[in-house]
Parts: sequence; C-alpha cells; structure tokens
Amino acid sequence: SSIIQYNLPDNCYNKEEFPKKQIFIHHTAGASNPYSVVDYWKQKANKIATAFIISGKPQNANNKFKDGDIIQVFSSKYWAYHLGLKGDVFQRHGLPYQNLDKTSIAIELTNYGYLIKSTEGVYKTYVDSVIAPSEVTELINEYRGYKFWHSYTYAQIASLKQLLLYLCNKYNIPKAYNTIFDMNTVCLSGTAGIWSHTSCRKDKTDCYPHPALLNMLL
Repeated sequence: SSIIQYNLPDNCYNKEEFPKKQIFIHHTAGASNPYSVVDYWKQKANKIATAFIISGKPQNANNKFKDGDIIQVFSSKYWAYHLGLKGDVFQRHGLPYQNLDKTSIAIELTNYGYLIKSTEGVYKTYVDSVIAPSEVTELINEYRGYKFWHSYTYAQIASLKQLLLYLCNKYNIPKAYNTIFDMNTVCLSGTAGIWSHTSCRKDKTDCYPHPALLNMLL
C-alpha cells in the first residue's frame, strides 16, 4: 500500500539527518486510528514520535483510514525520541552511551497491547475498553507477565513487511532479525538490523511475539 503523508509540524521532531542503522517496531498501546496518535503528538510537541504509523482495523464505518494504512509523519532521514533510553541503562550493561534515537527509524503499529481477561471471560485493555475475542491472541507462554494480547492485524503485518523491505533497501540496513523480544546488549550497542522496543527496554511490552509477526520476520 502507498504511504500517506500526514505531517507533523517541524517543532515536533528533530530536523537533523543522521545515518540510519536500526529500525525499531513499536505499538501505540491505543486505539486503531493513526491520525489521533499524530494529533496527540502535535499537542505535546515534546519531540516524542515515530516516522511511521500503521493503522489497525477501523472501529466504526466513518473512520477515514483502512486497516494496514501506512502514515508517514516526517522524513525517515530525520529523527524523534522514541526509545526513552537513559545513560544508566548503557552503564549497567557496560556499554558507552549512544543516542540510538538519532540513528534509527521507528514504526508504530496501532494496537492496545496486553489484555486482562476478567472472571466473566471479557478481554479488557489497560484503559478498561473491551476487545472482541476475535481480536485476541493467546500466547502459549506468557510474555512479560501477560498471556492475552490485542492481535496485530494481517493487513498491519503485510504493510509492516513492505515498509521494512523498503527502508532496509533505502538505508542499506541488514534485514537481520535477532532475538528482538528479549532485552539484549546486541541491540543496545547499536548493532544494525530490525529491533523492537522490547530489545532495549525490559520494562516495555511493544512489540510482543505475535505468531504472524514472528512468521513475517523470519
């Protein structure tokens, strides 16, 4: 699918060019509308953002986006804060500090993340909204303390694959898929390739090892 431009104002990201060597996949921990994510970033203007957002399934008929739409909010050669990595994380792992935000491209999938199953069998998000059972993934093993997750859609994963291939080719980033769902020093040390927010932060849950996401990355 083609990339839709929905630009952030210049004060919402850093208009500086750096060579790119890593791509990080995130999810928003929110509803499927990518435009509301961008509008939120505009209000904040704290330069926390990702260059791309891939929308999930629209919740109602009048939504102006489709499942799997790719929204670009600033050029991938620029950067914004998306990892929240402080110096002490590097220190603890015996690594010199690097600003990985500058040398990486970030992609958000709109998705609520982990879910809690109530005693009545209802799947709820952390903001107490209800997710239909058809949109729930149950993992064989818990991931970071949770077994039930809001499913990434097949359209999102197909668009993500297309975007990853495009960006890896454009910036000569290896299509290397590592053990991205465990925090590791390989990622923290700035090794080139495809990563998840969970690769460098053990307190994060985006992204989780959804079977279709794993299959696409392999």
